[in-house]
Amino acid sequence: MSIFLLLLAAALWVGWHVGVAGTALRGRIVGLTGEMGFMIGFSIGSVASIMLLVMAWQGAELWFLWSAPRELRWVLALAMLPSFILFIASVTQPNPTSAGQKLAAGGPRGITRVTRHPMLWSFAIWAGVHMLANGDVASLIFFGAFLATCLLGMPSIDAKLARRDPEMWARLAPTTSILPFGAVFSGRGRVEFSEIGLRPLVLGTVLWVGLLLAHPIAFGVAAIHF
Repeated sequence: MSIFLLLLAAALWVGWHVGVAGTALRGRIVGLTGEMGFMIGFSIGSVASIMLLVMAWQGAELWFLWSAPRELRWVLALAMLPSFILFIASVTQPNPTSAGQKLAAGGPRGITRVTRHPMLWSFAIWAGVHMLANGDVASLIFFGAFLATCLLGMPSIDAKLARRDPEMWARLAPTTSILPFGAVFSGRGRVEFSEIGLRPLVLGTVLWVGLLLAHPIAFGVAAIHF
């Protein structure tokens, strides 16, 4: 039964973020409540849904499907480094998720040349890594809910951006991509590492090392085994 409750909580989390925030339903709600009213209600719903998801995960049975070998854990730990770098870049540089208004004036710069959604990719990598590392049904559902939200949210955000500011979208879409480096590999764009700078790399690496060391204390299990 607890796995079933976890499935319901995961469906609520994904549905709240993709089915409400990412559809025309959002516009209808904003028409009734105003933008501020929607944001308050959406924030309350988000906190409630993630609390339910965490509690359902903690109470679910442990049905193991596989146990990640030591070598895979090293690979997964290394895969978390770009997640931290993308996260730092997403909160320090303009991108469609966090600073769309800044993009309107200058066009794509910095991390946006790599991907339009650095923060969502950061969480997507985090979720995918933990699905592979844990190997149990409850973790697949729990982290899978975040992975699904991120992957479904990217085209949803793009669609909202295109509707809200067609002029900016016309400048952004041809030279950027959802998939990291997708526009670069297809010849539509280029990456200027000088625009990204050292801050995401340095701070991301520091946070990565810090979390590797603190993981046993914070979460009760070592991220890697020597």
